[in-house]
Amino acid sequence: MYRSLHIICANLPWPTNCSASIEVLNRIKAFQQSGVAIHLHYFSDGTQSVFPPALGAICASVNVYKKNPVFKSFSLKLPYPFLAHVNTKLISTLQKDNHPILFEGLRVTGILEHINTGNRKICVRIHKDEVIHNKELSRAAVNPLRKIYYKAGSSFVNKYIGSLVADISFACITKSDCLRMREGGFDKAFHIPAFSNWQEVNCPDGIGNLCLFHGDLSEAENEKAALWLLCNVFNKVRVPFVIAGKKPSRRLRKTAELCQHTCVVSDPTDQELDDLIHKAHINVLPFLCKNITGSRLKLLHALYKGRHCVVNPAMVEGTGLEEACHIGKNSNAIASIISQLYYQPFNEEEIILRKNLLYKEYNNEENLERFTDLLW
Repeated sequence: MYRSLHIICANLPWPTNCSASIEVLNRIKAFQQSGVAIHLHYFSDGTQSVFPPALGAICASVNVYKKNPVFKSFSLKLPYPFLAHVNTKLISTLQKDNHPILFEGLRVTGILEHINTGNRKICVRIHKDEVIHNKELSRAAVNPLRKIYYKAGSSFVNKYIGSLVADISFACITKSDCLRMREGGFDKAFHIPAFSNWQEVNCPDGIGNLCLFHGDLSEAENEKAALWLLCNVFNKVRVPFVIAGKKPSRRLRKTAELCQHTCVVSDPTDQELDDLIHKAHINVLPFLCKNITGSRLKLLHALYKGRHCVVNPAMVEGTGLEEACHIGKNSNAIASIISQLYYQPFNEEEIILRKNLLYKEYNNEENLERFTDLLW
C-alpha cells in the first residue's frame, strides 16, 4: 500500500557529522527503502537553503524554512530554540493532507497547537531529554548569563512537555528517557533504539596497539571527558592513548602534548576513524555529565567495529549494552581495567556476545517496524 509521511527536523539532516543527523538520515533511508514517500521539512539559518541532491533523491519532496530570528521569538512560555521552528508556511503545508507526522525532536513541536491532532497519527522522536540537557548545559556553563539562560530553558521545557496532548506517541531513544516520559503521564511513550550506520558486527580479534577516545571534540562534554582521561587515567597508565575527533581545542591539544604516550588526531575522516577503532585494543568512552540522555552512537561504533570497550556507568545507562562493556566507576577503576585488558586478546566469545546484544536491540529493520506501528 502506498504511504506518505511528513518528517520535520530542526536542521538539515546532512552531512552526517553529528549523532542526531546520522540517526535521522538513517531513518529516512529506512522508510524510503520500505516504500514510504518522505516529505521532509527542515529549518535553516540561511546558510543551508540548498539541500544535497542525494537527499532529494530519497525524498518525495524537501521543504526548507528559515528559522525565526531571536528578536521575533520572545515568549514567556518557551525558550528560543523551540520558537525558532514555528512557521506558518509549514503549518499551511501540513494542513493540506492527513499524512502522519514524525517530529524529529521536541524543538520542532511548537506548531502542534495549530494542527488538528485528533484525526492523524503524530509521533515525536525524543533524541534526548531537553529538560536534563538544559540542566547539564547550565551546570557546564562558565558565563553566569548562560547559566541563567539554560536553567530557565529547563524550566520552560518542563512546563511545555506537561502541556502536550497525551494522545500523541513518543519514540524515545533510550529506556531511561522513555521511563521519564511515562512517569510524566505519557502512556504512549515507547523505547525505540537509535538507527545506527552499523548493522553488522565486524570486530577484529587478537590484540591492538593503542587506547582510543573518539567523539565530537567541539562539544563541551566530549572535551571534558578527554581532558579527564588525560589528567586522571592516562597519567597512571603509560600505554599509547589517542584522542580523535572534530575541532579539538588548543587546550586539549596542548594537554595531550605534555606526555609522550598521548596525542590528538584532529578532524579524522570516516575512514581514518574506522582505521583507528580497528587498530585500538581498548576504546575508552566515559561520560562525565551528572545526567545522561540521548543516543550513544560513538559507543555503538566502538562495539560494532572495535575490540574491548571500557566505560563508566553513565555511558551505558539505559542502553542494554552493559554486558558488552567493562565498567569502571571512577578513574582508578578505569585505569585498573585498562592495565588488565591491554595485553588480553579480544576473542570470538566476546564477538558472539556483542552480536546477540546488538542484533536484538539495534536492528534498523525491526525498529522501523515499531515506528510504522506508531504512525499507521
